[in-house]
Amino acid sequence: MRAAALYSAAGAMLLSALSLAPATSAGAAPGADERHGTTVAAARAKAAGITFGRCPKAQGLPGTVRCGTVTVPLDYAHPEGKQIRLLVSRAQATHKDPHNSKRRVPGKGALVYNPGGPGASGIQFPLIGVVPAWKRLAAAYDLVGYAPRGVGPSAPLSCQDPKQYFKVPSQAPTFPSEAYKKERVARAKAYARGCAERAGSALRHYNSLNNARDLDVLRAALGEEKLTFIGASYGTYFGALYAHLFPQHVRRMVFDSAVNPDPKQIWYHNNLAQSAAFEGRWTDFREWVAEHDDVYGLGITADEVLANYEKVRTRLATRPAGGKIGPGQLQEAFLQAGYYDDYWPSRAQALSAYLKGDAKPLMELASPVTEAAAEEENTNAVYTAVECNDAPWPTDWATWDRDNTRLARVAPFETWDNAWMNLPCAFWKAPRQQPVDVRTGPGELPPTLILAAERDAATPYDGALEMHRRLAGSVLVTERDAGTHGIAYGPNACVNGHIDAYLLEGRLPARHASCEGHPEPKPQRADERKAKKPAARHKDHRETAARP
Repeated sequence: MRAAALYSAAGAMLLSALSLAPATSAGAAPGADERHGTTVAAARAKAAGITFGRCPKAQGLPGTVRCGTVTVPLDYAHPEGKQIRLLVSRAQATHKDPHNSKRRVPGKGALVYNPGGPGASGIQFPLIGVVPAWKRLAAAYDLVGYAPRGVGPSAPLSCQDPKQYFKVPSQAPTFPSEAYKKERVARAKAYARGCAERAGSALRHYNSLNNARDLDVLRAALGEEKLTFIGASYGTYFGALYAHLFPQHVRRMVFDSAVNPDPKQIWYHNNLAQSAAFEGRWTDFREWVAEHDDVYGLGITADEVLANYEKVRTRLATRPAGGKIGPGQLQEAFLQAGYYDDYWPSRAQALSAYLKGDAKPLMELASPVTEAAAEEENTNAVYTAVECNDAPWPTDWATWDRDNTRLARVAPFETWDNAWMNLPCAFWKAPRQQPVDVRTGPGELPPTLILAAERDAATPYDGALEMHRRLAGSVLVTERDAGTHGIAYGPNACVNGHIDAYLLEGRLPARHASCEGHPEPKPQRADERKAKKPAARHKDHRETAARP
């Protein structure tokens, strides 16, 4: 989401002029046809299995990772109708104990991963097995990734010509004028129209419920009676839908940086809550920069750092760096610091260098990769389609204008940029669903593990608490006073220990557990910039550089 999670007073704002949910078949319980269709598709997939072989060259994967496809119905209400293929990748368990080379580790079957989005691909996931923190899991599990429906090679969705996707330099006014708002409304209408024209009648079938159903078909195709799954960010939401729809098919599930699954939050209010949370994380970053004024020279208080950031925004508005880095590109680069604190040193150093007359570090961080335009356009199309299809949204611009104007007064950093990201949902052409009231009762679902950082902005902490309340028997592990988005197998040994115990031994803490936050990053001087790079992260829709 731009809430996904990613992730309040904002949540209390009322929606108005909501779209209606599509009607269900006469005489049938809601979703009955889709439940039957999932059963049919899963049985078909179990019989067919997946033939793994060489991965498509475009994926750039080594021979140790093998690929295949699983076939799923476009529309689960009509399982014999049009079919689409999802690309699946797998690295088989190594069976090698990383701490004892003479010990053979018994296999535990498949571990399926989804990195979030909506719109992110997990095809690269099996490569993670070579990372030290993951080696114990890689020894015991076949690591399985896949591209969800609409993503990349899996019946790709598109809403506009990728050649038109990157528009640089761009503006990103914190308090937009009426003229700018009018321009963005027109762009949102055009984008929604493009989605409908390019996808046609298939557009409505790109949604979270179908992502959950696809996951069950994938489970069956892998030959697994029960699913072991890690979902990050948005992956926690359709993972929770899976737990709600198919609790009898769950073995173990990890929800890393949980989305708030409350139907009232999906997705409009979740995005408002996310914008509010990013303001807090933006303050954390500026306070860290101020603590290291001796390195960056950007001010000794968070307000002084903000003043220097605004100075850069003002300059870029009239004189884009390299002709292509404007305030919009600056915003995107610094938004990433709201996700991951290991990005803080590079952002602070780039800002400092720019003010001293060197724009190169900022250009390296903020320049869009034009070669990735098709991939980024596809990611954005899937993100938009899934969130717009999943739930009713306000259909009158006045509601958006009112709610975001109010919120921007106290949370200006990301509010309007987030609103523009989601505004096509106000003008969406496909039918909307009513969100599922996700919850499981005692004994219905095996124990599951929820991970959350207290100051995560992309998926605010309240979402993890709500997920914990709704999934009976779940256990929440909190990283205290930390804000990284996605904490599984990161720098916190305490968090990683709980995941290992659960996935390898089936052990969970007796109740809610907490881990001390990982240390904040060390400042990085200009001469260290090339030597130190942030760790690789799962891809999230909010890390894309363009907006519809």
